[in-house]
Amino acid sequence: MHFLILLVIVSLTGVLIALTLPEWSDLLLIAGPSTLAAIILLLSTWLRRTEPAKEADKKWVILDGSNIMHWNKGTPKAETVLEVTRYLSMRGFTPGVIFDANAGYKISDQYLHDSGFGFLLELPEERVMVVPKGTPADPIILAAARDHGARVVTNDQFRDWADDFPEVRNKGFLIRGGYRSGKLRLDLGSETE
Repeated sequence: MHFLILLVIVSLTGVLIALTLPEWSDLLLIAGPSTLAAIILLLSTWLRRTEPAKEADKKWVILDGSNIMHWNKGTPKAETVLEVTRYLSMRGFTPGVIFDANAGYKISDQYLHDSGFGFLLELPEERVMVVPKGTPADPIILAAARDHGARVVTNDQFRDWADDFPEVRNKGFLIRGGYRSGKLRLDLGSETE
């Protein structure tokens, strides 16, 4: 950030010199665009620094999309995941969803990338991830939860990953769910509102 401020000052100085000293007028060809670029970089850096404060206020929850899509009668459906994301959003959570690479084939007989699932789930693409083929989704789900200070919505117990992610043993870290009499239910514990 300090470098960008210095760059703006130096560039503006070049512009002032070019405008006040006629023999240096060619300097304006370099200093003008440099000033504009430096100001744009400074503003974008400043805006990015203010966003983490907003992100920190969010109550993140990471969904194991490949697990959740089977909750309603065992048939994989994007609508099941959509219902869970809506339910959580209405309760103040910010859901992110991670899928296995083959999830698209299970619901639409074709590969679906982040944007395809984002469209189906009515979520921004940056909150949906389809892991690469051959990559297990479980450690990515758990790492995302750790990075965001989030809980995980799944019926998986992640036993194979408990040594690397001991938080899976903490009560309330894993949010269980399913359907009873056709109605979605989630065990949010004390965080229901």
